[in-house]
Amino acid sequence: MAGLDDKLEPLVGAKSARLLESSLNVSTVGDLLRHYPRRYAQRGELTKIAGLEIGEHVTVLAEVREVKQRDMVRRRGKLTELQITDGERTLSCVFFKFVKGLTQLTVGKQALFAGKVGYYQNRLQLAHPEFMLLEDDEAGANSAEDFANALIPVYPASKDVQSWSVWNCVKQVLPVWDGATDPLPEELRTRLGLPEFSQALHEIHQPADWAQVEHARERLKWDEALAVQLVLASRKQNTQTAPAPNCPAKPDGLLHAFDQRLPFELTEGQREVGETIATELAGSHPMNRLLQGEVGSGKTMVALRAMLQVVDSGRQAAMLAPTEVLAAQHARSLAELLGDLAMAGELGGAEQATRVALLTGSLSAAKRKQAMLDVASGAAGIVVGTHALIQDKVSFADLGMAVVDEQHRFGVEQRDALRTRAADGGSPHVLVMTATPIPRTVAMTVYGDLETSALRQLPAGRSPISTSVVPASEKPAWLDRAWQRVREEVDAGHQAYVVCPRIGVDEDAADAEGVPEAIDQEESKGRPPLAVAEVGPMLAEGPLAGLRIGVLHGRLPTEEKDAVMRAFAAGDLDVLVATTVVEVGVNVPNATAMVIMDADRFGVSQLHQLRGRVGRGNAPGLCLLVTETLDGTSTRERLDAVASTVDGFELAQLDLELRREGDILGASQSGRRSGLKMLSLLRDEDVIHRARTEAQRIVRDDPGLAAHPGLAGLAAHLADDERADFLEKV
Repeated sequence: MAGLDDKLEPLVGAKSARLLESSLNVSTVGDLLRHYPRRYAQRGELTKIAGLEIGEHVTVLAEVREVKQRDMVRRRGKLTELQITDGERTLSCVFFKFVKGLTQLTVGKQALFAGKVGYYQNRLQLAHPEFMLLEDDEAGANSAEDFANALIPVYPASKDVQSWSVWNCVKQVLPVWDGATDPLPEELRTRLGLPEFSQALHEIHQPADWAQVEHARERLKWDEALAVQLVLASRKQNTQTAPAPNCPAKPDGLLHAFDQRLPFELTEGQREVGETIATELAGSHPMNRLLQGEVGSGKTMVALRAMLQVVDSGRQAAMLAPTEVLAAQHARSLAELLGDLAMAGELGGAEQATRVALLTGSLSAAKRKQAMLDVASGAAGIVVGTHALIQDKVSFADLGMAVVDEQHRFGVEQRDALRTRAADGGSPHVLVMTATPIPRTVAMTVYGDLETSALRQLPAGRSPISTSVVPASEKPAWLDRAWQRVREEVDAGHQAYVVCPRIGVDEDAADAEGVPEAIDQEESKGRPPLAVAEVGPMLAEGPLAGLRIGVLHGRLPTEEKDAVMRAFAAGDLDVLVATTVVEVGVNVPNATAMVIMDADRFGVSQLHQLRGRVGRGNAPGLCLLVTETLDGTSTRERLDAVASTVDGFELAQLDLELRREGDILGASQSGRRSGLKMLSLLRDEDVIHRARTEAQRIVRDDPGLAAHPGLAGLAAHLADDERADFLEKV
């Protein structure tokens, strides 16, 4: 008999075990049995072809509609092309050489086909897919045994390990598995009406009917939901019990002086959130709050006012930004907003002034030394920087608060590193901000250790933004028109951004300052993503010839990046060709147009963030999403969703509906372990909410889970290796 921790090789053979580990990161019995079917194919119900994702490895159950053979022009031999159908749409399968079993794929036969979705001549295609006829004993299945039931499990797979190979391994392992101790307390399981763990695993892999599938799913969802909530409840309790720097408001301090100078009124939302934060900063336990709000909703103003309250108490505040461009922009913006209140020790500085220090990794030695001295001495009340701020050698005089901007660009370990910077062993107050609106279920699951606030009201003066998809491969004339629109905006006295996914053709990795969220489809596209180094010269020599074009990306020297950004802000450049370094924090009100090249390489939230750079002045904004993806694919559907609304909260929900569950939590489409495989953030809000309540009760009564070893193991399994990374990276 075998246990969950036993290796697979003695049970499935060396070759299968090696492929499972290398392709799917599955190495033990437990890994395999927790590698749940993604869905079930049912006899008589073919897989929907509409919505297949280009670049995705898929397994589809389809019927052969047509078989053609012809001689190949450039090589010897025959090419076989099948048209397979789901009854509504067709998908092309091409074979450039003869493979075993190919002659059995005759018209009318049903089979499972597995491969990577590409396209050729504007049609979806699987090139040399693996396949398994439902009657094909030689493909590794016994038709009398395996297809007696209507449900055929379809597993997350890869190009080297097909779904039916995983299925065969599961069938070898289940009969010799001796079960496992149930991690859920019997009282909880009985109260919730859930089956035992071992029974659920058997039913999820070998269901007799849909009722068993749902029975098993309900139990396994609870395991995952409870594990997440136990981890978050423990984290929340640990942070709340630590002492925090007391930072009460000062009636006649720096914050009061700043408020007196504001040339505009705060929105109602800014005032309400500000009051909540002010109360928490005055407390004896650390504030841990997430502030989410639309692009341009005024989060930075809320953060600045909070930081001034901390400075008024004699302590320091740090703001962590994901890129040097954004850090420099923040430092410059904060200094401009404060005016003489940020000029302590300088001629003309206000009596109550402090200093704003900028600390990034590529500062010159002299500037870095001075910034480090200002931070260590306390002369700088506000410190802005990148990852350099959380290095051990950066010493704060008395850190009272940490602000993390664009939290989704950081890992949990980076946020925790800031929490260790307070004096006397305490934890500073932490405010994390994101302009990526978060659906309720994600907030409960991903940011469950934080209290949340939202800014939904935009300040006065924001202009509308119109967004359109430009299908470059289907309608090349539309791309020509896009460049004409850019010229029209420049002729009207405005400026434009052109955003590319990559820096240059010779780079070995994506831009370290912002990797597009969408899955890299380079192989299926037949070319790498468009790069700044290519697009900039192409525009200067072609459709935008004669315009003043600048280039900005994360690998430029700091001084050059700053000079380019200043030139664009000053109106000395007409067009800025950039990577995602302009995604957040960049504010040029005169910029009214943005063209995003290879827009399909970016996720919904990133596209929404990027277009937030336009429409910041009096003139309306225009965003053009250029793509070569085909109409009818889920990627195109995602771009159409972005074009349909500028409501970030609505887009967040649409994003949740359009994405695969694995994508939401950072899992690979090829089936790489993620810790969460069954729980749906779209459909399981009730389970998540109830699990959160149970976890908070359990941790409150048993903080170390000493009386619940099964639950402790469940939580440890989620947090093991890199499994907890998703907690801060949706």
